[in-house]
Amino acid sequence: MTENLKGYKGKGKELLEKNKINIWDIIQIKTGEGDYEGIVLPRTEYSAPDYIEIKLENNYNIGINASDIKEIKKIGKKEAHYKIPEKTFPKSKNLPNIILLGTGGTVASRLDYTTGAVIPSFTPGELFSAVPELADICNLETEIVFEILSENMRPEYWQQLAQKVEKAVNSGKDGVVIGHGTDTMGFTAAALSFMLRDLSIPVVLVGSQRSSDRPSSDAALNLINATTVATSGIAEVVVCMLGSSAHDYGLIHRGTLVRKMHSSVRNTFRTIDDIPLGIIREGKIKIFKKDYRKRDKSETKAQTNFEKKIALIYSYPGMNNEIIEFYIDKGYKGIAIAGTGLGHVSTEVYNSIERAIQEGITILMTVQTLHGFTGMNVYSTGRELLNMGVIPGRNLLPETGYVKLGWVLGQTSEPSQIKKLLLENIAGEFIEREIPIAFNYNIDQLLKDKKL
Repeated sequence: MTENLKGYKGKGKELLEKNKINIWDIIQIKTGEGDYEGIVLPRTEYSAPDYIEIKLENNYNIGINASDIKEIKKIGKKEAHYKIPEKTFPKSKNLPNIILLGTGGTVASRLDYTTGAVIPSFTPGELFSAVPELADICNLETEIVFEILSENMRPEYWQQLAQKVEKAVNSGKDGVVIGHGTDTMGFTAAALSFMLRDLSIPVVLVGSQRSSDRPSSDAALNLINATTVATSGIAEVVVCMLGSSAHDYGLIHRGTLVRKMHSSVRNTFRTIDDIPLGIIREGKIKIFKKDYRKRDKSETKAQTNFEKKIALIYSYPGMNNEIIEFYIDKGYKGIAIAGTGLGHVSTEVYNSIERAIQEGITILMTVQTLHGFTGMNVYSTGRELLNMGVIPGRNLLPETGYVKLGWVLGQTSEPSQIKKLLLENIAGEFIEREIPIAFNYNIDQLLKDKKL
């Protein structure tokens, strides 16, 4: 019974065992709030205890606390079949060759219509079965690099990905798509933007906010859009995700300026301080910007050296010296600070910042407002930090600043070169100025007003 309830624990597991109910059984549940019928779904070992998770007939999942259940009864069974029927992915000499690198996440998955369970689909044949439109766009190859939750992303995984992209580019692939969980996609996009020098083809990160077992899933359309962008003339690392909740277009975001801005909506990704590079709608790409790297025949090189002993700290009221002293004593090489306002921290931590810089630790300042620039010459506190040796990060997002700091420290340990590289616009991370519409852009309105 235990293996048949893998992932369940607490009162939920006890109730299922008592009633001889296993995963994939169809059950009826009566609670004080109403009656439910659905399939018992597997759970991860980290799921909240005491809950039973079922998939309803409408394909939505719900969790029900065992304490609220008055009656539970098994009425049938629909076991998932994890093998997806494969169709041979057609090849055409007239289509570009794209490789899809998998890291995890839900974008390369599909629904088992027998049970409503989400099943991984990753061979070209499986993806063709799930998203047949891909065959009209490219010749597709796939490779699973690793399978992780995106919150478990690490710098060494960025290094592996960069090396895989280098190999793909220099072996003649016309584009690379990377399937990635959305939570840390911005970090990975920034890391690859710095690591991949002289990039000659598109590298497109894509994910989905809603898995393919939900009627509102964005997985298939995001994958179609990203694959199309991978055949374009943009030779940069970009993120391609839905641009509207209406599922009518995707946006193309530069990898060093993009951020996930909402925990659950499908059009969560936004370009910060600027407008996106472009839009993709019904297979057609419209480019908004002129200052992007174009596809060419140069040799892409992966510069993957990365200093892992770096930290990202958000300034907050009550912050004291102990925070920064901890990183000094642990031998960290750099600290990115997300400062308040124009790039400030409490004067209470000045002593530890000064000590850190004296001991050779690089301090990079960004702003936690996200929009806007550091302005450390405006107030005395900012000027004092500059005089100590804190480096202003201009418009860098905190996560981009963190990634750039690690990459720069991986290239050099010489202080003047560190500062030079940190202040150099390496991968489009710096903009000259924030354009007025960037704070709250509406692509549909801008297109209507012919401002794009």
